Amino acid sequence: MSGSKHASTAAEQDAAELKKMGYEQELHRHMGGFSNFAISFSIICILAGGISAFPLALGAAGGASIGIGWLVGAAFATIVALAMAQISSSYPTAGGLYHWGSILGGKGYGWCTAWFNLLGLIFVVASVNFGVYDFFFKGLAAPIMGIDVSGYGYVHQTLYITAFTILQAILIYRFPKFTTKITDLSGYLIMAIGGILTMSLLAFNQTPLDFSRLYTFTNFTGAEGSVWPASEGMVFPFLIGLLLAIYTITGFDASAHTAEETRDAARAVPKGIVSSVIYSAIFGYVMICTFVLVMPDVATGVKQGFGFFDALLGTLPPALKAVLGLGIFLVNFLCGLACLTSTSRMMFAFARDGGLPASHVLRKVHSTLKTPVAAVWVSAVLAIVATLYAAAFSVLAVGCAVFLYISYIMPTAAGILAEGKTWNHKGPFNLGTLSKPVAVLAVLGGGFLVFVGVQPPNEKVLYVTIAMLIVMGLFWYVFGESKRFKGPPAIKE
Repeated sequence: MSGSKHASTAAEQDAAELKKMGYEQELHRHMGGFSNFAISFSIICILAGGISAFPLALGAAGGASIGIGWLVGAAFATIVALAMAQISSSYPTAGGLYHWGSILGGKGYGWCTAWFNLLGLIFVVASVNFGVYDFFFKGLAAPIMGIDVSGYGYVHQTLYITAFTILQAILIYRFPKFTTKITDLSGYLIMAIGGILTMSLLAFNQTPLDFSRLYTFTNFTGAEGSVWPASEGMVFPFLIGLLLAIYTITGFDASAHTAEETRDAARAVPKGIVSSVIYSAIFGYVMICTFVLVMPDVATGVKQGFGFFDALLGTLPPALKAVLGLGIFLVNFLCGLACLTSTSRMMFAFARDGGLPASHVLRKVHSTLKTPVAAVWVSAVLAIVATLYAAAFSVLAVGCAVFLYISYIMPTAAGILAEGKTWNHKGPFNLGTLSKPVAVLAVLGGGFLVFVGVQPPNEKVLYVTIAMLIVMGLFWYVFGESKRFKGPPAIKE
């Protein structure tokens, strides 16, 4: 009885806090603290980016990109997460970064943040589901299930990615409580499968463990199997090797986007953001270091390219390889599910304030299921469209990381200027005297990661970023968006 009363009180407090920011409780608050953590942990998913983006790092500066580079990238991500967590505790809404940017920096600043965040989230769904098909279905699950994919081409790719995305959309739209439960399960599965994979590779390893591999710098750019064109020196290869951590440890804003579905959101959301990053950094580091240690040698691993993982699994007994392969395929599908959930909630929140074309449709919530119907399906369609570009994965992977980190540092930067002035309300998660130092480090670190992400051969992402800024400037200043768009109800211009 007391537990029920406490839950009821917490729900009332959440609804009251939301109402202060000008919103009614429309979505169903069915998520606890672990569920909020699990959705970000599932999107980060070390069994997705930690595997599919691994060759990007190994083929850059060799083992040092793993042993040292991951720690550098993870440290930056943790600092960014801490800064975001403090703001999320003050403003626990589904709009997340967009809402924070608007309140702390003004409606135009928030509008710009929203577009970078939304595009980044769409690219996340697209890149994850591209990886589900290309790396984990074709490379792992299909051979285990006896499916011959040797003749598969672009049409098969499009059909499978479309099927995966539609299935995810159906689950999110029609079965929201079930989606939460399997996202929770995904959190456990990632830790369990990651642990079993790591221990199995070490147990069946025939290569003497040489830990010096993890801090040995070797320039593999231009080498056979490396995706990077040849470059001189070690600085640039090490920097581009950071893309492994940048791509993998992203998407943790999902905890904020599900704030209006989370109980005791002011406490649960910041914990979900920070803990998902820290646990992913630790589990991921152990796993990817194991990959380096059990390879015959680093040069061979580079030469294998994206086939490195199949070669590693080939050292395991067939039955164990089959179980791990199917398990990894499943958690990657659930990673895409969590990504699409986060994207749809952000789209709903932005549309609720009139920030999108057809906002009156995209903001609608199903009367009984309490899910944003149109936002789910439009997010799914846009993600599918994003994968139609033939050379999708590298552009999508880098693009999602760059756009998301831009959207992460924008409200954080605004918070530095607003703190103690227009931002006086702090939530339960408060960094105290460390608030501004952490925020400054987050902006500098996040900006550095963005800089790394747009270096050649990823200049296409830079071109898209510049084009976005030009288009947004035209719409805001020339086509009257600054007058039409009002921003969140709680905004203080």
